[in-house]
Amino acid sequence: MIATAPALHWLTSGFKEALAMVWMTFWPLVLGFALSGVVQGCVPRSALRDRLGSDSPRSHFVAGALGALSSSCSYAASSMSRALFARGATWSNAMIFMVASTNLVIELAVVLAVLLGWPFVAAQIAGGLVMVVVLAALIPLAFRRDRVARLRARVDDQGDHRTPPASPSALERASVSARYTIGDLTMVRKELLIGFVVAGFISVHVPGSWWSHVFLHGHGAWTVLENVALAPLVSIIAFVCSVGNVPLAAALWGHGVAFGGVIAFLFADLVSFPLLTIYRRYYGAGAALSLLAVLWASASAAGLVVDVLFRVLGAVPAHNHVRVLTGDFPLGATLALNVAAAIVLLVGWRLARRDVSAHAAIDPICSMSVDPASAPAFVEHAGARVYFCSLGCRDKFLSRSLHEAGPARTHRDPVCHMVVGDDLSELAPDGVTYYFCGEGCRETFRSGSRPQDHSRE
Repeated sequence: MIATAPALHWLTSGFKEALAMVWMTFWPLVLGFALSGVVQGCVPRSALRDRLGSDSPRSHFVAGALGALSSSCSYAASSMSRALFARGATWSNAMIFMVASTNLVIELAVVLAVLLGWPFVAAQIAGGLVMVVVLAALIPLAFRRDRVARLRARVDDQGDHRTPPASPSALERASVSARYTIGDLTMVRKELLIGFVVAGFISVHVPGSWWSHVFLHGHGAWTVLENVALAPLVSIIAFVCSVGNVPLAAALWGHGVAFGGVIAFLFADLVSFPLLTIYRRYYGAGAALSLLAVLWASASAAGLVVDVLFRVLGAVPAHNHVRVLTGDFPLGATLALNVAAAIVLLVGWRLARRDVSAHAAIDPICSMSVDPASAPAFVEHAGARVYFCSLGCRDKFLSRSLHEAGPARTHRDPVCHMVVGDDLSELAPDGVTYYFCGEGCRETFRSGSRPQDHSRE
């Protein structure tokens, strides 16, 4: 009993700090995701997508604006950027969109304001713009035209270009917005949970002396340079991305990491290990490594520029104090705001359950609301078209369908080599029937791709 007491205290103190952070940030999280849902559900974006086919300052601005109007989920951002690239956007614009959709979104700013203060919000905006500029300069150097052409040949456009119905009613717009809100929260719930738990335990149990062995302190300019260069590594090994890395950023700031290092860590959410595996699947191992280098360099550069700029302006906070890293559960205004946020969330959940399939689709795997006109993936299933937020959700759906159907209905797509059912087939001139995961692979097959023998797989 005596031996278990320290372990129990270690666990309870870590989880208490994590719960305190959730308590302090619940209402800004709901507010941020609700505002993002309204933007995604009510602001037309089809016209913006048509302007991303050439590299120019104007198109880069449009790509950043489109990203800022989108979800903050890093996984959805990576899938959507791939879909835009497949639909004709330049590689630079697709990557700028991906960065903006995780670093220049509303909910990130709201949570940063509560956890770290308004200087970090201003740094997020300024640093995000710097990162976009750096990306626009680095991407053409790392990805030459012939390499981009190979990447474009690799991706498979599986989107549906139908035009959404015009003039939906106010209630329909509210329902669509609610679906985006609830879907986005559902999509990042694991990242948020991991981020809060990791940040809670780090803030309580990792001594400040440990961080001094990882990040330099008290060496002037060398401290900033080392911190901004090393901070993305923490993002890679922490497995946390999207808004979920904000609590961990607060823990880093509370333990003395430089202002620019914290900003670089926030901007490195797109190089977490799970996302690197997604890039490898989308574009290949070589392109994934190049993306890692470019995103790492741009995040570090943005952190460095922001640190220097804010120090010149005297805008860097004087103390590394984080109000939420105290383990307290304040009542008063926080209680009232959390109750109001819970009511908003409940109303949104009810609205999200309305049938608005004419204006939006629901990913059956993650429950995220998907725009049919720009869905990264879809399949024909049981006579209906099912839309997904990412290829990962599509593959889970297909695997689940195959498991339910049994092994007799299993085939292999001759283009992408994925195991598929018999919902979508094509009788080839050689008399063999081939089966496909979607229209994109079937069209690629029709255009001249030859199937390979995969009998040994």
